[in-house]
Amino acid sequence: MSPDPLPLADRLARQIASGGPISVAHYIAEANQHYYATRDPLGAEGDFTTAPEISQMFGELVGLALADIWMRSGRSGQAAYVELGPGRGTLASDALRAMQRAALAPPVHLVETSPALRGRQQALLPTAIHHDTIASLPDQGPLLVVANEFFDALPVRQCIRVGDEWRERVLLPREEPGRFIAVAGYRRIESGLPPIAADAPDGAILESPIAAAEIAYALAQKIARQGGAAIIVDYGYEGPALGDTLQAVKAHRFADPFADPGEVDLTTHVDFTMLGNMARQAGLRVHGPVGQGSFLRQLGIDARAAQLAAGAPARAQDVQAAARRLTDADAMGTLFKAMAWTHPDWADPAGFDA
Repeated sequence: MSPDPLPLADRLARQIASGGPISVAHYIAEANQHYYATRDPLGAEGDFTTAPEISQMFGELVGLALADIWMRSGRSGQAAYVELGPGRGTLASDALRAMQRAALAPPVHLVETSPALRGRQQALLPTAIHHDTIASLPDQGPLLVVANEFFDALPVRQCIRVGDEWRERVLLPREEPGRFIAVAGYRRIESGLPPIAADAPDGAILESPIAAAEIAYALAQKIARQGGAAIIVDYGYEGPALGDTLQAVKAHRFADPFADPGEVDLTTHVDFTMLGNMARQAGLRVHGPVGQGSFLRQLGIDARAAQLAAGAPARAQDVQAAARRLTDADAMGTLFKAMAWTHPDWADPAGFDA
């Protein structure tokens, strides 16, 4: 069957016309599936830049952190490197190069659905095995997992307080082509609400990261069965909390999240409390979250930056600027957070001291 030639905005408007309003979660899922399937969004020519693209130091330190956990856990089994949403493969390439210094050369498994990004990853990591979901990841041997800016792109359900009840937030088309408006739907939400919802004011918004919770729990169960560790880095908060965190980025600038679906990057802030709870329910130990700046400094980014600057004096200012961008509080240092999960029989990870 040939792909639908209609633009995504027109297809969504047609869905609404035939079946009624669509949920915010459905909108995010459709928009991001189209967005990532049709482009490489990273870098100066794209829409946003992630930490691995800012400096090799990020991937190197993450790789060394995982190798360190593996070594101090007795070099257990044939570990596999797993990355969720690996972008261009830059982080994996840097992490694997650093792992080799610790005599660790694991097979590489990448969870990625975007054909455009799979091509970039395959060029950089020719031996990597791709997966559409975590369900097909290896079911034997420990997993060394990285998820950098993965959970923020997953769909969330939004609920809005209307009087004394909560309703799901849904979308309707506006008169302007390609634009939508979010309104309170007719569906009343009566279960699954956290205590914070009880005293919320009229108009308050509560986000429920159902997709992220399902993936996190399934991943944590695999680590609990097979051994291993995971390092998760994303921008987010410790919930539950009220607030609308849905945002869009286009050409490195904020955009209207309810306009031009599939042509802008949609994200929400990640609830790290939820991620930790999913891991604990599966029997894992949870470390953090801590700010990305604290995490990278404890892993030695200052020493690595000095080493790189000394080896390439002409680039010394760029190296130091990249280190500051990754760690300073007014850049990525506190908004972005890091969390680790470890199998109960594995060692504690570096980088998570209070």
